[in-house]
Amino acid sequence: MKLLVTRRLPEANMAFAAQHFDTTFANNDHGLSPEEAARALRDYDAILPTLGDCFTADAFAGGPFRCRILANFGVGVNHIDVAAAKAAGITVTNTPGAVTDATADIAMMLILMTCRRAGEGERMLRARQWTGWEPTQMLGTHVTGLTVGIVGMGRIGQAIARRCHHGFGMPVLYYNRSPKAVDLPARQVADLPDLLREADIVVTAVPGGAETRGLIGAPELAQMKPSAFLVNIARGDVVDEDALMAALESRQIAGAGLDVYAREPEVPERLRALDNAVLLPHLGTATLSVREAMGRMALDNLVAFAEGRTPPNTL
Repeated sequence: MKLLVTRRLPEANMAFAAQHFDTTFANNDHGLSPEEAARALRDYDAILPTLGDCFTADAFAGGPFRCRILANFGVGVNHIDVAAAKAAGITVTNTPGAVTDATADIAMMLILMTCRRAGEGERMLRARQWTGWEPTQMLGTHVTGLTVGIVGMGRIGQAIARRCHHGFGMPVLYYNRSPKAVDLPARQVADLPDLLREADIVVTAVPGGAETRGLIGAPELAQMKPSAFLVNIARGDVVDEDALMAALESRQIAGAGLDVYAREPEVPERLRALDNAVLLPHLGTATLSVREAMGRMALDNLVAFAEGRTPPNTL
C-alpha cells in the first residue's frame, strides 16, 4: 500500500510505517488544505491524517479516488467529513482509548491552574513583580469539595469525573445526550442549563462536529454562577469564543481554562490579554508514550485493512 503520513510522528511510529508500507512522510507543520487533501486522495492508497487536515466535503467532490482508508491519528475526526468519505467508499478509523487518561490529566491541570491562578502567578514571578509572601496575595478558589459539571460523559468525561471525585472530593454532575450509567457517585442532570446553574466548574468533554459546535454560547455562559469556571478540553468550536471573551472581560464568570481554540493555531489577542484565562497550546495528549500509542493504534488499523480484516477502530 502506498501510504501518506501527513505530519511528523514519533520516530518509532515512522519506522514502523516505513517498514510495512510504501510510505511518504509529508513532515508538514500545517494541515492539508481541502485541495491538498483531494490530491492525496487521488495519489495514495491510504492516508494517516490528523487534526488540521481538511478532509471536507469539497475534498471528496472530485472522485473516484485511489485512497481506500483514512487512519486518523487522534480520536476526534471533526476535520474529516466522515459521511462524505463513506459515500466515496473510504474507510475512516480513529484512535480511542489511547488519549483518555492524558486528556483527563490536562483537564485537571486546567482546573487547578485556573482556580488557583497559577498562570497569573507565574507571569508575575517571571516579570520580577513578586515581592514575597503576603496573607492576601494571589487569593484563588479552593478546589477541594467544589461541584464539577461534566458536559459529555464518554471515556474522557468519566476519567475526569473519577479524578475529581476520588482525588478532590468533588460532587460530580454530568449532562449527556442519552442516559449513561457510570461506575462512580455522580448525578446525571436532565438538561444542560440545570448543570450550568449548579456547577462551580464546568468541563466540556464532548466530541467535536456539527452537533456540538457552539454548544456553550452567550445564553449558556449567562446561566453559570459568577464564581464559576469553564474548562474546555474538547474542541475549540464547542465554545463560542467571542461570547466567552465577553463573559471573561465582564467577569460574568470567574475564569476559563482552555487547551483548544476555534481557529487553531490562531488565539485571539483579546483572549491572550485576559488574566482570568489559562491558555495551553493543545497539550491534551502531548506525552511521548501517549503519542506513540496513538500512532500504533492508527498503524494497527492500517495493517488490519491491508490484510483484508476490518480495522478495530472503524467509525
